[in-house]
Amino acid sequence: MNSYLIIVNYLRKIGDRQLAKVDRRILKTKEALKKAVIELMSEKNFDDITIQDLSDRANVSRGTIYLHYLDKFDLLDNLIGEHIDVLREMCRAASELDFTESTLIWTEYFERNYSFFSMMLASKGAPYFRGRFLDLLIEELSNEADVTNGKNEGLNEDLLVRFVASAFVGVVEWWFTNEKPVPHHVLAKQLGALLERNI
Repeated sequence: MNSYLIIVNYLRKIGDRQLAKVDRRILKTKEALKKAVIELMSEKNFDDITIQDLSDRANVSRGTIYLHYLDKFDLLDNLIGEHIDVLREMCRAASELDFTESTLIWTEYFERNYSFFSMMLASKGAPYFRGRFLDLLIEELSNEADVTNGKNEGLNEDLLVRFVASAFVGVVEWWFTNEKPVPHHVLAKQLGALLERNI
């Protein structure tokens, strides 16, 4: 079994263990609300979405929403946080892989969660996600940058990491905005090659 499949299976096992700890009805309600907010964001600006809109779309009462979230911002923040946490865990699980293999794990995840990421990255309605995604990349790439020797010797580490992370986010945004102009495995291969050249 290759490294990619080992990591995917590991992440699924973690997810299954976490699911078992939470009441299935609560999970179903939360999933309905997450789906509702993504659908509504494809139709209108996030600021215009009301709790009643979410209640109607998810087919739950307003009171049920407030049992789980403070407001619509808390719902969106939780949804974003879950995806950021998964991407962070993928980085840690893939720490021994090269850039192309680890990027393939991310692009496969982007593909599986296309509706969420396309809404978050291809829409002006969710700049908060872009900031958190960029912060995650900066955090992870900081561990990889070496400005003491080789091609990046003498460069400012913060500048290098921010440059590469911003470019990565920009390319991923381009991929979603243009509705996947190349398959996710091609995106991974080319992003991996660019990371190898620059970090």
